[in-house]
Amino acid sequence: MSIPDIGIDLGTANLVMTYGRKGVVLSEPSVIAYNQCTQRILAVGKEAYKMLGKTPAYIRVVRPIAEGVISDDLLTQCMIREFLQKVCGHQLVKPRIIICVPAFITDLEKRAVGDALMSAGCRKAYLIDEPIAAMLGAGVNIGRARGHMVVDIGGGTADVAIVSMNGIVTSHSVKHAGNQIDQAIIKYMMNHYKLLIGEQTAEQIKKTLTNLYDPSSEVTMPVKGRNILRGLPDTIEISEMELFDAIEDEIFGIMEAIKKVLEETPPELVGDIHENGILLTGGGALLGGLRELIHRTLNVNCVLAKDTMHCAAKGTGMAFQKIHHLLDGFEGVTIYKYR
Repeated sequence: MSIPDIGIDLGTANLVMTYGRKGVVLSEPSVIAYNQCTQRILAVGKEAYKMLGKTPAYIRVVRPIAEGVISDDLLTQCMIREFLQKVCGHQLVKPRIIICVPAFITDLEKRAVGDALMSAGCRKAYLIDEPIAAMLGAGVNIGRARGHMVVDIGGGTADVAIVSMNGIVTSHSVKHAGNQIDQAIIKYMMNHYKLLIGEQTAEQIKKTLTNLYDPSSEVTMPVKGRNILRGLPDTIEISEMELFDAIEDEIFGIMEAIKKVLEETPPELVGDIHENGILLTGGGALLGGLRELIHRTLNVNCVLAKDTMHCAAKGTGMAFQKIHHLLDGFEGVTIYKYR
């Protein structure tokens, strides 16, 4: 019996999984909840995410992936195993799995990802660089001698890369990404309004109110939290302009990363990029006005990938068909398997 290959985008904020020809079959937050007294896993994914900030002291709700790399090996193994059981059920034959990782991580961090996959129950684990996977998932032909630029903005990192001839020419990663933007919003609300809000509220503000191109002080939304001076519930109005001020440093950190990669790119490829534009993928690519801001700042057109949230995961699923061509970012990375 043939077991479909599985592709995983193990993100800081979300884990997306593809299963054979079915495509994306799972997309849930990279969160796990467990009971510290009994050492039992209580929930993963969406159910665990609902528990953030709402549990008693003996129940921990954590994100075992921090800034694109594994911060807790055991909990990551448990989380992946639970998700695999959701998708595959209890199978006797273990699947092959390919997982995308940020292009900048070290060999030790790659080994941790590979070990987590093997412990979670696969017979062979491959790693692929995230920019390569995102390009494949977006349907870009990266096999030709033409330059393509991708900006993949996830929860923990923003990866910027130039890809040509199935390989990465130059790349740069920064930690100015979705989670850092949420923390900047929390910090702004604390400093300016003495209002304490949680991660879920900050994320909702980011999704609803962000306007990076033409922010207005007249467009507002109510924000509920706890006033730290009085210790009581409170509601304030925050505008697009205030939100832009709150997250400006994080956004321009991403802009500087794009500029740095362009400066390090060979001139011939820069011409290709000016013609093809910049491909935006990842959840952060959906920030309001980001494309217009990049065009205005760098004078380069931007294209938003279709199904931007799942681009990298789709690319991992497609990578098995191109395993003999992706010499850089696939076979160049250590291949883990049982000896």
